[in-house]
Amino acid sequence: MKSKQLKWLYLTLLALVWGSSFILIKKGLIGLTALQLGSLRIIFAALFLFLIGFKNLSKIPARKWKYIALTSLVGTFLPVYLFAIAQTEIESSVSSILNSLTPLNTLLLGAFFFGLHFKRNQILGILIGLTGSILLVFNGALNHPEQNYYYAILVLIASICYALNVNIIKKHLHDLSPLSITTGNFTILFIPAFILLFFSGFFEVVQEIKVQQSVLFIMILGIVGTGIANILFFKLIQISSPVFATSVTYLIPVIAFGWGLLDSEILTPVQYFGAFIILIGVYLSAKK
Repeated sequence: MKSKQLKWLYLTLLALVWGSSFILIKKGLIGLTALQLGSLRIIFAALFLFLIGFKNLSKIPARKWKYIALTSLVGTFLPVYLFAIAQTEIESSVSSILNSLTPLNTLLLGAFFFGLHFKRNQILGILIGLTGSILLVFNGALNHPEQNYYYAILVLIASICYALNVNIIKKHLHDLSPLSITTGNFTILFIPAFILLFFSGFFEVVQEIKVQQSVLFIMILGIVGTGIANILFFKLIQISSPVFATSVTYLIPVIAFGWGLLDSEILTPVQYFGAFIILIGVYLSAKK
């Protein structure tokens, strides 16, 4: 399959997987704290990646490990906990909407700090997608005044982390396989995540039924939504542009809203319109 076709396939798969991640976080928080959820997500992903990618660690040159460590911090460790904490106060659909600011941050960081060049239509696509996101956010705020939108700042910080991550990978790790990068990331993160889990009180409540049910949701999230998804994402970065790769965050809210509807979250006509605008933005940001 040609790269042009592959990048759209990866984009679609990632949108489905990551769009489903927010509802899994929501279900996980029923029996787990944000700290426990984030730690288990990393641990499950790490164990899965050790099984399939341990041999790939030897393919990472010594000089590249500093970039692997940096991407593990900004691309996984910080966002995992920031999203979990944010969703203790705001809806999963709102969290996914705010995450769609990632392409704009990718464009800005790439242009100012990484010397990457972007086409005029990519900038236009990002601005159109951002407009759709703003519609979704403000309309959601009007319909859910009880939500604490100060916690939305945590999602914004996470989106900046993602933007920094994708630029680092494109510039410094483009010559490594996605499996090597992902396995390297979680090799670094496993011990810190386990230490945080140990001191979170998780092992004192693990016998509770609601905790075990939440752990099952996070196991799915860790293996599919983090481990497998990161491999696909790093591959997408390598065969496309940073802006196109992060444009997946424009599709994520559409999937997240679908799950939200099934979980009794309300989608207004204005939010449907915003989702449509987002799709236009994705198309323009990908068009050469």
